[in-house]
This record gives sequence, C-alpha cells and structure tokens, in this order.
Amino acid sequence: MGSTTPGEYTHFRGEMMMKSPVYFASLRAFSDHECTTAKVQRLFDVAGFSDLIAPHDKTAIKLHFGERGSDGFISPVFVRQVVEKVKECKALPFLTDTNTLYKGGRSNAVEHIGTAILHGFDYAVAGAPVIIADGLTGKNIRKVTIGKKHFSEVSIAGDIAAADSLIVLSHFKGHIVSGFGGAIKNLAMGCAAPEGKRAQHNARPFTLPEKCTGCASCMKVCPNNAIHVKAKKSVIDLELCIGCFECMHVCPENAIDIDWETEIPQFVERMVEYASGVVQGKEKKVGYMNFLIRITPDCDCYPFSDAPIVPDIGILASKDPVAIDAASFDLVNQQQGHTDSLLASHHHPGGDKFKGVHAQTDGYQQVQYAEEIGMGTRSYELIRI
Repeated sequence: MGSTTPGEYTHFRGEMMMKSPVYFASLRAFSDHECTTAKVQRLFDVAGFSDLIAPHDKTAIKLHFGERGSDGFISPVFVRQVVEKVKECKALPFLTDTNTLYKGGRSNAVEHIGTAILHGFDYAVAGAPVIIADGLTGKNIRKVTIGKKHFSEVSIAGDIAAADSLIVLSHFKGHIVSGFGGAIKNLAMGCAAPEGKRAQHNARPFTLPEKCTGCASCMKVCPNNAIHVKAKKSVIDLELCIGCFECMHVCPENAIDIDWETEIPQFVERMVEYASGVVQGKEKKVGYMNFLIRITPDCDCYPFSDAPIVPDIGILASKDPVAIDAASFDLVNQQQGHTDSLLASHHHPGGDKFKGVHAQTDGYQQVQYAEEIGMGTRSYELIRI
C-alpha cells in the first residue's frame, strides 16, 4: 500500500488542519487477487470500517438502486462485498434508499423495492434485505435538530435515523443543479423523506416563452400537477411547484430555467445541512465509498444513462464525507474528458468536467459549505492500495 507521510498537516484557510485519509483503489488488475470485488473488501478493511460497526448493529447500507431504464448505478456484485464485510462484524446489514418526489419507479416502497430487485438488488445477489427507509409512502420520518443557517431541524427517513451504523455507497456522477452527486448528496437527498427533499428544493423553475414549443413534456412528468400548457406555452404554478426539477430534465428545448445566482447557492447549502442531520449522533458510525465508475453526466434518477464523460477511475473509501467528495472531484477533473459525450468543454486534464456538462453549476460549493459547518475537511491524503 502506497502512502504519503501519515498524519501530515496542511495550512488551509489560515489554520493548520490535519488531512483526512482517503483510500483509493484503481481498476487495474493483473491477477484474481486484484479483482474489483477483492478491492472493495480491501478498501473496507484499510479504511477501518469494521471499527464503526458493533456486533448486532442494524447497519444501513445506503445506495441508489437506479431509476428504471438507468444502468449506471453501483453493481449489486460490488454491494455484496460490503454486505459480507458487515456480516463479518456480526452485524445485521440492510440495503436502503428513500422514496422520490417525482413520478417514476421509486415513488413508493412497493414500486421502489420492485425496481431494486429488477436491477439485481435481491437477497440472492446482494445478500441483504431491501428496506425503504421512509416507509410505504414516505411518511416514516424522524425530526433531527441541527440549528443551522437554513434549518433548525430536518426530516430524516426513520429507518436510517434508527440504524445503529451506516455505510454510504455513492456512484459519483454529474447533476443538473448541484454539479455532481457524491457522498454528501447521497446523505442529503438520499436519506431524506419526500418532505425533507421538498424542503431542500427551494428553487422554483420558470418557462422561457421564446424557447417553449408547447410540447407538454414538462406537464406529463410534473408530480404535483403544477404545469399546464396555455396558448402553446407551458405555465408553471409556483404555488404548486415543489422544485423537483423534473421539468428541466425532460424539456427538449431547454426552455425551463431557474435563478442560478440567488436560489442555487441556497439549494446547495440546504442540501449540505440535511446531510449533517443524517450523521448527527452517528459521527463515529459512518463510512463512505465513492465509486468513480461509469461517470455519467446526470444522476441515476434519470430513466436512462448517458455515455460517461471521463474514463473509469476507481473506488475511494473514507470516514470523512467532505474529503472523499473533494478527492473524487479532483480525480475526475484530472482526466482527459471524452469528446463523444455530453461534455461540451473543459475536456483537458484539470478542467472542471462538471461545469463542462452543466455550465452554471458549482459542484465544489458542496464541499466548501460542508467543511464550513463542521462535517469534515476538504484537505485529504490520498492513499493508494
């Protein structure tokens, strides 16, 4: 295992801060001992995740099962390796996610579990039961007091809040509003019931009439019937809109926009504050793995998966959600971008690939604000195994 000097410090924002270790395994392999499944287990071990899990813990393994039609989600074969390591700790693992705001195959627990099984997350493959953490219709909620700038309390999925320990498995990829989705977003949106997701989505989209053709694609996907077509133009009722951004996703003319300068920075901060509420009381009981494989331009909530924007990179593990997202962000941006993908600019190594896909986003704001509110540090030591 290669490493820089353990315990080294860095001067950051005027203070001396210790770097958080982030363990990295590439996808190169020259023998069966170096296969990806073996590397997932080794990352679990070297990151010290067994120290987070006590015997008889009910351990939530948080992941995204993927929307129907998507195929970019983490392979259940890799998830099985984490399940087996949790069982070695004599704990009780379960796979979990929460119901969505938007229409699709995951808006209630019945369809959500069906989608998970369709994508291979059944007991025979993954080795653990699937439990939708906010219940049948998203009403299983626990309120957590956090006392932050935007929220005094947050609404967390009840079975994630009730879990004794938590392993967060995140497919690192782009996102139309937050820039990228990694560990922080997986905690925030992924561990909140629909009520909490709605609270985070403070931004409200509006139609650009000069671009709108009245095709009604936005109206068909709106989960709250907030959109109607009048005089061949879509009209969004801001009183009914819940800010899920599904209309932006599907508009073929890019005729729906949001106030990027004022609303989106607040959206990101709200998201990060929710993430802090999920780990509150579990600070020494949570481990994170980011899978930098099939790095798609958009999240796995889409009912399809577009071509990756950069080559596959590897898998990271850490006990610090801020450090692992910062390291993931840097590793993606170090790559030469794919020209035959949605990546429109910043193809060169060092270019912000997420801005190259969604030009108005600032994904790094997530790690900056998460550090500011004490969730971890974006200063990391990358340790290759």
